[in-house]
Amino acid sequence: MTLSNDILDQLLKGVDRPEDLLGEQGLMKELKVRLMERMLGAELTEHLGYEPNGEPASQQGNRRNGATRKTLKGNDGALPIDIPRDRDGSFEPELIKKRSDPDRWYG
Repeated sequence: MTLSNDILDQLLKGVDRPEDLLGEQGLMKELKVRLMERMLGAELTEHLGYEPNGEPASQQGNRRNGATRKTLKGNDGALPIDIPRDRDGSFEPELIKKRSDPDRWYG
């Protein structure tokens, strides 16, 4: 996948100092969190078979049920990630597995 210069320009708008990109509240950290949460949401959509704000099949009892916060630790600090849940607990995300060691997740 290739990111266009237009997308990069949009992402870098407002990045004036190295801390704006790499700092504790920087773009790189926010991108990691937002991308992981987006992927986890897509995994739950696949698991449940309906889009957020959509209607599940009438016979389906399992539904979205908020999120659980998990803090992943790595070389560039801690990342608080909201992992979506389902009502019956059958959702097993692939990106960040349940009961995985948060200290060993990313580099």
